[in-house]
Amino acid sequence: MQRSKIDIWVGLFVLLGAAALLFLALQAGNLLSLSGGGGYQVQAQFQDIGGLKPKSAVKSSGVVVGRVKSIDFDDKTYQATVTLDMNERYHFPNDSSLKIMTSGLLGDQYIGIEAGYSDTNWKAGDKITNTQSAVVLENLIGQFMNSKALEAGTPPAGSESAEPATDATPADAEAAPAASAVHGQASADDPATAAGAASAASAAAR
Repeated sequence: MQRSKIDIWVGLFVLLGAAALLFLALQAGNLLSLSGGGGYQVQAQFQDIGGLKPKSAVKSSGVVVGRVKSIDFDDKTYQATVTLDMNERYHFPNDSSLKIMTSGLLGDQYIGIEAGYSDTNWKAGDKITNTQSAVVLENLIGQFMNSKALEAGTPPAGSESAEPATDATPADAEAAPAASAVHGQASADDPATAAGAASAASAAAR
């Protein structure tokens, strides 16, 4: 009897754990929606949607006011067209702006609404062009690396110019004209003498 009660409690804990994991999985995948079915749809165009997915949240002031229904590509404007399924309880001025934001540093992306000041609200079928694209992490890293390279003064690859060698010492520079003069004078008299004079001038320079 005691063993049977323990088995029942263990089974209940396992079911609760499975239900909690399912709830977290649905919430992480933006597949959990507790709102009703009524609403209206509007479309927004973005240059870059980043990692935005269908069922992603549409938020205003941190409150979920809708969901992303679908994402398509417009081959005429070469932009992403995002269809938003808005909750019928929430209405926004038609000069409101949309921007793709990220929950935390590497969290899920969602659409944030910044309400405008117009007296006319969005209605079903409206197309929103006042949008801000997603911030791509790879682009930010690339810009950061380029700025650091410019601050350090590192030239681009392949732009280094060859500099002339400057290994000659001042004594060598002073001895060179003398050796040349001696060599020139000696070569006019005798080739053997010229060679000996050049050797003597080189030894004196050392």
